Amino acid sequence: MSILYPGFLWLLVPLSLLFWTREKKMIETGHLIILMLFVLALSRPAIKQGIEESPIEAKEFIITLDVSHSMKAKDIKPNRYDFAKETAHALLASSPTDNIMLIAFTSNPLLLSPPTTDHKLISIALESLNPEYILTKGTSLEKLFKKVASMKTEQKNLILITDGGEEENVEKLSAIIQSSNISLTILALGSRQGTTIENADGSLLKDKEQNLIISRINPLLERLTSQTGGTYITASSTPASTAQALYDALEMDDQKGELITKKQHRYRELYQIPLLFALLLFLMLHTRAVKFLLVAFTLLGIQAEASVFDNYYLDKAYQAYQDREFNTTNEYLDKLDTSSLQSRFALANTYYRQGDYKKALKNYLSIRSTSPLIKQKLYYNIANCYAKQKVYEKAKIYYTKALQLGEDKDARANLALVALLADKKSAQLGIAHPKSQSSDSSKSEQQDGSKEESRDEDQPSSGSGDGGEKSNTKEQEKGKLMLDSKQEKQPLSSKVYELINKGYIHEKQPW
Repeated sequence: MSILYPGFLWLLVPLSLLFWTREKKMIETGHLIILMLFVLALSRPAIKQGIEESPIEAKEFIITLDVSHSMKAKDIKPNRYDFAKETAHALLASSPTDNIMLIAFTSNPLLLSPPTTDHKLISIALESLNPEYILTKGTSLEKLFKKVASMKTEQKNLILITDGGEEENVEKLSAIIQSSNISLTILALGSRQGTTIENADGSLLKDKEQNLIISRINPLLERLTSQTGGTYITASSTPASTAQALYDALEMDDQKGELITKKQHRYRELYQIPLLFALLLFLMLHTRAVKFLLVAFTLLGIQAEASVFDNYYLDKAYQAYQDREFNTTNEYLDKLDTSSLQSRFALANTYYRQGDYKKALKNYLSIRSTSPLIKQKLYYNIANCYAKQKVYEKAKIYYTKALQLGEDKDARANLALVALLADKKSAQLGIAHPKSQSSDSSKSEQQDGSKEESRDEDQPSSGSGDGGEKSNTKEQEKGKLMLDSKQEKQPLSSKVYELINKGYIHEKQPW
């Protein structure tokens, strides 16, 4: 269970002190308990039920961060790169609903985060970037602008955080910006007098002739914004104040937000329960007909209480399933008072994960639904069970049924595989099991079948469609990373740095 507004719980502290210190009179004690119940209701207790898509209005921005060697200069404390990174974090916090893309660039630009309103995901990508692994020293604004120009986004609102490098052709850059309808805002980092740059070993960076390299703000940046009608901003005393100046400049733009779809957790709220008890207690204290009210509230509350506990046990079952504690999953499913589409799917999926394909198949075959999407998932899972049991002919039939209800690349790939296995079964070829599919939609999606379900291909040889499983697909694993603050931050892969460092050997203008 989650508390949506835990700050209200602090009000329980003075109420608890009054409860234990005041003289115990029935009416006053009852009123204090009623107040406590109201505080609980205000804190909004809820059970997390899944992820749903909802439309929101958001502006679109592209944050581009210079990660070249010159950003290690310390004329801005602690250095230009760290200052830029903290400014980006503060900017993300000040615009929580905006749709933001993050690009790092040196000689080559690289997309670190696609457009998203989940700014925690962008922050994780930003923190995972280690400048020590970046070998390129130059800064190519031309390649960056061409990359942005090639994007198919309607609004190209570019926030450029850089010291400018050594580029000189402002007319060429202006032509790219104007022809691509890019709205440019530049945060220029560094000082006009410039400073030296330290290497990792503490020595100062020198050129090929052993002269000290001095890095300063490129005056091209200010001329570029002037020619393109952009905004030019320099660093303030702190990253927070710099981010606020950026935000204010962006707010002055008359750009209108667009409706986009955002995935958010869906909750079943339980504030009605403490309100119900508060009302009942109030009537007990001030109404003579309390015995009749007790009967009425009892009859009305039985079904609601059962529903609440069923949702609680189902939620616990999902959590145990995600932790691969399948015996615990079965225990919670056994506690449900009423069977539902979600619980039957969860039970079948649990048997599948445990390798008991016969029981999984029996449970899948017992499920009935009028939704084409649910039926497609069902046929796919049944086919997987048959394939696991090497009953390839029946697996072919159900993969075909799944494809008749809609195109599915996993079902098509698995159909081709089991067809080959069926033809060569006698030869006992060591071919891998069919790819798995996860139909891991939220509970509401399972009931009405109105939303497209996604796949889980993390374990190609042992997966099964979840139907009613909660937040277990590849896409929703990313949602978990967005929404779970305890999730370990993953470093960027070596492939990322390989792309950033592309062209390092043949850099023409490293400074």
